[in-house]
Formats: sequence, structure tokens, C-alpha cells
Amino acid sequence: MTEKYPSTNVLGGPLTACSMDPLTGFFRDGACNTCAEDAGSHTVCAVMTAEFLAFSKYVGNDLSTPRPEYGFAGLVPGDRWCLCAGRFLQAHDEGCAPQVDLAATHQRALDIVPIEALTANALGRVGD
Repeated sequence: MTEKYPSTNVLGGPLTACSMDPLTGFFRDGACNTCAEDAGSHTVCAVMTAEFLAFSKYVGNDLSTPRPEYGFAGLVPGDRWCLCAGRFLQAHDEGCAPQVDLAATHQRALDIVPIEALTANALGRVGD
């Protein structure tokens, strides 16, 4: 069994759930937990938007098309998903990042994404 890293969020508190429906996470436990084997660092709890889903498909990671053979219904705007940290940073740099639930984003996301990029896209920001 793969050993999870401690379930701590980017704010230094306990990692909260990201989504049970659709069921997300590297471990498919509803949280953005991670481990050494998670090469994609599925650590950013993001709220999908049409713009981000189109961007992700354009750059080669189609998250919106159902793949029933893998038990994947496809994501729609409003779904929450444990996104690869590198893909989030790429979308941030391109100006189409989805919003982020900081309490549900694993601290290991900070190995790839600067905290400023996460907070700039945080749910509940003033002005949202």
C-alpha cells in the first residue's frame, strides 16, 4: 500500500474534502491527498469552469469527455476536482485558472505552485 503524505492543507491546517461526487483525488478518497507515487501531484482542489475545461482539453488533458470504461463521467462547470498542480500553474499563467479551495488543497502543491498563485484564485476572495 502506498503511504500518503500527511493530510495538511496550504494554510497549515487539516486537509478538507474536495469532492465525493464526482469522486476525486489520487487515492479516489474525495481529498487531494498525495504520495511519492503521485507523479502528477493531484493536489489542487479546483472548481471547474467552462473556460478551464476548454483550456485543459486544448493542451491535451480532456477532463470533460465521459470515459465510462474508466468509470469517469466527465467534468462539468461547477464540479470540484483534485487538479494536477502543474496544470493549475499553467492555466494560471495563461489567465484561465479555476478557483481554488485552499482548505482542500494539499500543502505539497506548494512544491510546484507559488502560494500567491493559489491565493489569487482562492474561493471567497473579496470581489468574487
